[in-house]
Amino acid sequence: LDTYADVYLNDSLILTANNAFRSWEVDVSDIIKAENTLGVVFQSVDELDQKSASQLAYELPESPRVFSRKPQFQYGWDWGPTIKTVGIWREVQLVSYNEVRLEEVYLKTKHISDSLAQLSAIISLQASENSNGIIHIKNNTTKETFRFPFEATNQNSQYAFDFQIQNPKMWWTHNLGEPFLYDFSIQLLQNGTRIDSMTKQVGIRDIQLITEKDNIGESFYFKLNGKPVYMKGANYIPQNIMLPSVTQNEREKLVNDAVEANMNMLRVWGGGVYEDDAFYELCDQKGILIWQDFMFACAMYPGDDSFLENVKREAIDNVKRLRQHPSIALWCGNNENSEGWHRWGWQADKTEAQKTAIWNDYQKVFNNLLPKVVDSLHPSVSYWESSPKYGRGDSRYQFEGDAHDWWVWHDAYPFEHFENQVPRFMSEFGFQAFPSFETIQYFTGLDDINLQHPSISTHQKHSRGFQLIAEYMARDYIVPKSDDAYVYVSQLLQARGISKGIQAHRRAKPYNMGSLYWQLNDCWPVVSWSSIDGFGNWKALHYEAKRAFKNIHVLPHLKRDTLEVWLVNDSIRPITEVLTVKLKDFNGNLVKEFSNPRVTIGTEASELKLQLPLKGIDFEKNNSFAEISFGNERTVYYFAKPKDLDLPKYQIEVIQTENAAGVAISLTTRTLQKDVFFTADVPGHFDDNYFDLLPGEQKKILFVPKKDSPSIFYINTLNRINAKDGSKVPTFHLQSKYSL
Repeated sequence: LDTYADVYLNDSLILTANNAFRSWEVDVSDIIKAENTLGVVFQSVDELDQKSASQLAYELPESPRVFSRKPQFQYGWDWGPTIKTVGIWREVQLVSYNEVRLEEVYLKTKHISDSLAQLSAIISLQASENSNGIIHIKNNTTKETFRFPFEATNQNSQYAFDFQIQNPKMWWTHNLGEPFLYDFSIQLLQNGTRIDSMTKQVGIRDIQLITEKDNIGESFYFKLNGKPVYMKGANYIPQNIMLPSVTQNEREKLVNDAVEANMNMLRVWGGGVYEDDAFYELCDQKGILIWQDFMFACAMYPGDDSFLENVKREAIDNVKRLRQHPSIALWCGNNENSEGWHRWGWQADKTEAQKTAIWNDYQKVFNNLLPKVVDSLHPSVSYWESSPKYGRGDSRYQFEGDAHDWWVWHDAYPFEHFENQVPRFMSEFGFQAFPSFETIQYFTGLDDINLQHPSISTHQKHSRGFQLIAEYMARDYIVPKSDDAYVYVSQLLQARGISKGIQAHRRAKPYNMGSLYWQLNDCWPVVSWSSIDGFGNWKALHYEAKRAFKNIHVLPHLKRDTLEVWLVNDSIRPITEVLTVKLKDFNGNLVKEFSNPRVTIGTEASELKLQLPLKGIDFEKNNSFAEISFGNERTVYYFAKPKDLDLPKYQIEVIQTENAAGVAISLTTRTLQKDVFFTADVPGHFDDNYFDLLPGEQKKILFVPKKDSPSIFYINTLNRINAKDGSKVPTFHLQSKYSL
């Protein structure tokens, strides 16, 4: 219930709710009739927030939203509007039983070895009278069954039954192995008759957060089944302002998009919601780990007894609900509360007594209550107080804990800053870009792109957003004259900046063991930091993340006049391949070639494999590139910023054919074509986009239209970066009759 509500059954008040994150269960056996009326009366969140705020002698930072246990992003964020929803947002059930029912089942992994997994079934029963019977647990995967007797009294009873799995198959992230799940059914039997049942999917895995002191500071990395794993991914926010509007298809598409982009971790951010069970089930099935924030963000919260009790019940509800999921890798207390208190000026107008009281309340919630709940209910997963551990004003920021780097963007530092200050684990960094043409056309109501339309400013929630995009664009790109080209280049800019960060983080492995950018998705159509816009369209960043997060990756880096070639291997096996560097001009002419027929990169490693001095090589940096390949993996490196590249103009040859999957597009060119971008005037997805087409190369991509797309549509290719004056270059208009 979101959020303050009185619930009536047949005119009897049965519940007063005050927390959108909690579930509520009430015994109505004395009130229920053959026909019933369930009434829910909601109250104004604004009035109650103000009432709670007025009872304090001082103002809490970000008051009054801190008093209501509801999604904090609804109060407005720099990527979302202020819309405080009210209503029933998850399902209502009437549950009945005669004597006894299964209230909760948790199949807990106690110990794992190669030959044996020891599990414990922790089962809570609810009984209306003394009752006995059999608890029947079946491992449907191995066909093994386990039977345990129970004797329940007329109250809640809890039992723990141990059982085993021989030669267990482990659950892995999708980039390391199979996210294997065992299928269990649990039945309650009386006199041989099933009276209640549940099903559970169980992933056998061990996940640990390792924070150990070293000669630099303190490590921060995750071990999965005993192996250090480099975390690649993004921060996740709610998928829609109207939370019940999110469909299962939308959830599945977004998780699939993360998998396709080679991500193995998503951080569920603390200003949103504890997601639906279906979201975590998808992450379990597809091998994505979840960094789960508790729902506190960018504020200081009260610590009175009633608030603490409410938070305690919220934490217990959600830890119990989510602990079965092997995808849960970490419980984190809050997002940026500690950093905000120590360096955002929140203490400026407070007396010493007030500062002490506010900080003590912080400690009650985040260093006492929440870690105790996690330790008692889900001890196999670590608790982390606050993200980041230290704000960027603290010198320890770079050397221990997780970090949020907002010098780029908020402080307008150049993208090269990411290469100079690499932390142990980057849990937030980001840059804005415009959404897709389709999304902009939707909220402007226009057929073309007009950035002067009044709705454009409405869909930009950061006060300096447009200014910062323009400032950064002028540094690295020719600023286009046309609005649609400007939108396109803004996406190239975002992808360029974030990929610099990802590459710097991965080169620094194992010093750095994680790169999670801000942010994966949007909750509405907006100009934002997302790599997938509010309509589910991939921006250039998401295509670039797919390339940058590959398990085996070639990472070139120019250090003074030397081209360094780093190889990264996130897999659990060493790789031996041919390493080749070809220095070419934009017409494809070979200037210099270096090849080593046998280069090995170790498991879970990042290693410098080649240093190629450029001094003495006769080439022009503005019209040359390095094509670097390691086996089948290839990266192209440019020696100048995009705006300084002397790109030749040459038409791309395009052949388009239809097949069962969609429209296959084959491209060739005689000269380098940089940042080739396709659009279609019907909804659909290109399996690759915003790519460089090398001279003499044939590239094939696939466009898959949505099922309800019209049978005739047009595909356009844009390559406007080649126009030195920033104006449009000729666009291909290709017609396809696609049979659905």
